[in-house]
Amino acid sequence: MLRDNNIIFFDGVCKLCNSSVNFILKRDKHNIFKYSHLQSKYCHNQLIDYGISISMNTILFLEDGRLYEKSTAALRIVRKLGGIWPIFYVFIIIPKFIRDSIYNLIARYRYKWFGKTENCRVPSPEIKDRFIN
Repeated sequence: MLRDNNIIFFDGVCKLCNSSVNFILKRDKHNIFKYSHLQSKYCHNQLIDYGISISMNTILFLEDGRLYEKSTAALRIVRKLGGIWPIFYVFIIIPKFIRDSIYNLIARYRYKWFGKTENCRVPSPEIKDRFIN
């Protein structure tokens, strides 16, 4: 199992996903999150222990040795952000199948609605130490 903590695994070529990472980076005042794109060797090598077939249609979040995906991952991430963002964790009370249905709809059309980049994100030197490849 992974020993690291607070790792966000995201689709590195998805513009919506990269915008979400930018959003989190700006609000992560204590630098608690690390990031790895789903296309990375690190992701594939580390997540094999969890028995998850990696899909590019999801976000994964490793917290305290547990791996969360889709809407649960997103909500657990916002809970750790600064400012008013943790208030959105209240949506965890909505049944997972409802939350994930909405998540799946957005994930299915995200390239069409938001676009796709040619290459995975290359972090700037200032934040490079927060990305795991």
